[in-house]
Amino acid sequence: MDFKEVVKKRYSCKKFDGRKAEKDALLAILEAGRLAPTAKNLQEQHIYVVESAEGLAKIDEATPCRYNAGTVLVVAFDKNNVFTYPGGKRDSGIEDAAIVATHMVLAAANEGVDSCWLNFFDPDAVAASLGLPENEEVLMLLDLGYAAPEAGPLPNHSSRKPLTETVSYI
Repeated sequence: MDFKEVVKKRYSCKKFDGRKAEKDALLAILEAGRLAPTAKNLQEQHIYVVESAEGLAKIDEATPCRYNAGTVLVVAFDKNNVFTYPGGKRDSGIEDAAIVATHMVLAAANEGVDSCWLNFFDPDAVAASLGLPENEEVLMLLDLGYAAPEAGPLPNHSSRKPLTETVSYI
């Protein structure tokens, strides 16, 4: 699919039909995340694929926002393997994991897989319930699957500010 079409067509699906992402599509999505750039190429991301009934039940305990997705990706990063930026106030962990997640969201759309970026959950509770290592911080959950027949973008999906309100040239 043309990149402009991927970006234009993609929306946050809030009602899935329950099917898991197909294996080949899931591998393409995960590969897009693997290829995402990270600061100093540290590749501190770790992606957990949750598809088992037990794992999905744990996700459901953590958030009401799984929306019946058959696959959920937990996007985490190793907080002990990040680049600290000059000034010492920020590091690369959150932004690198966000870049990885964004690559996967766009790859999902390209593969015909619907998605929804979730941040309505307690990251520490998710990490504890899934038994993730203590050095990893969960950034987000990514619902993946196929939209239910009645699903579609929210009414305000296409409403965007003009570039003149969001971009300045200096």
